[in-house]
Amino acid sequence: MVVSCVQAAGSREGGVTASSSTVSPALIRPTTNVHLRPLAVGERPPQFVLFSFDGVGVSPNWDLFLDTAQKSGARFTALMTGLYFLTTQARGKYRGPGHQPGEAAIGFGGTKAEVIEQIEYLNRTYRAGHEMGTHYVGHFCRGDQYPGARWTTRDWNSELDQFFSLMRDWRANTGITTGPDLAFGPGEVRGGRTQCLEGTPAALYPALRRHGFTWDSSIPAKQKGLGWPEKINGIWEFAVPYAYSPPLGKAQTALDYNFWYTVNRATNVPGDAAKIRKIVRESYRYMYDRAYAGNRAPLVIANHFNDWNNNAFNPATADFMAEVCTRPQTVCATHSDVVRWLELQDSTVLRELRSRPPVAVDATR
Repeated sequence: MVVSCVQAAGSREGGVTASSSTVSPALIRPTTNVHLRPLAVGERPPQFVLFSFDGVGVSPNWDLFLDTAQKSGARFTALMTGLYFLTTQARGKYRGPGHQPGEAAIGFGGTKAEVIEQIEYLNRTYRAGHEMGTHYVGHFCRGDQYPGARWTTRDWNSELDQFFSLMRDWRANTGITTGPDLAFGPGEVRGGRTQCLEGTPAALYPALRRHGFTWDSSIPAKQKGLGWPEKINGIWEFAVPYAYSPPLGKAQTALDYNFWYTVNRATNVPGDAAKIRKIVRESYRYMYDRAYAGNRAPLVIANHFNDWNNNAFNPATADFMAEVCTRPQTVCATHSDVVRWLELQDSTVLRELRSRPPVAVDATR
């Protein structure tokens, strides 16, 4: 069962501000780390692991994952929040569905210097070969007067139109004339994750198709365990897993906030940090081991850069990235590169992969 990821108004999803290193304009963006070729019938697929981070606000944890990914050969997907392209002073440029201009459930980009720092980190991430996706804009979740769960296709279209407008026109909106330009354009964004996993496929998918998306990772898994993604109405859905967790002794939605809610109802208890880290590491390892030895379904790891509960989650996730991304037949890849791989496969091969029983269902399988 999915618990909504709710954040305090005025907070940023990244956490504490950190310094950013300068990136040379001559740096060449690396190519995909996925071997793009069709499998032969009966050939084992690679074990894909898809790390993604909602919001990507400036944080020391952003440095942690850039460094860990560089050392382990991993790629991840950075899901951008449109608010961070706006200074707080320019907040009126955004109007979320069912809300007044300038309203949002989390904080805006802050000062001009903070928005510039955000752009620098986005550029650094893109130039390292990671994928840029969307986490939409206003982050309106359950408990809000008009949360994403109630949005229509028109609402999702409005939210995405504004996301791309904020991304494209960030200088005009903020009056910022210094600092680097954004190193990539809207065409790089091919998918994302909605706030708190809210929104129905019937309302969301038409908006995704209209904006040229090829994938989504917003819909909670329909079944327990890890299975292969499906292409639904033109969109590859990488569901957030609902899988067995050995340290918890039960199935768990594998999103960092949901682990936190399970342990202590998402309250800041520093004494729980060590326990949470152990739960996260052992849960991810179990899911990976079951998939690797079994159906080889891609493992979706959904996280934030927040320093929740004394930064209980990110060091554990970084340890897992460093541990598995160097293993044989394992590729820690972006969603779009896995989509490209899936699209190369023969329909017979894809049917066989999707027919494999789910793994990480319980303590034995």
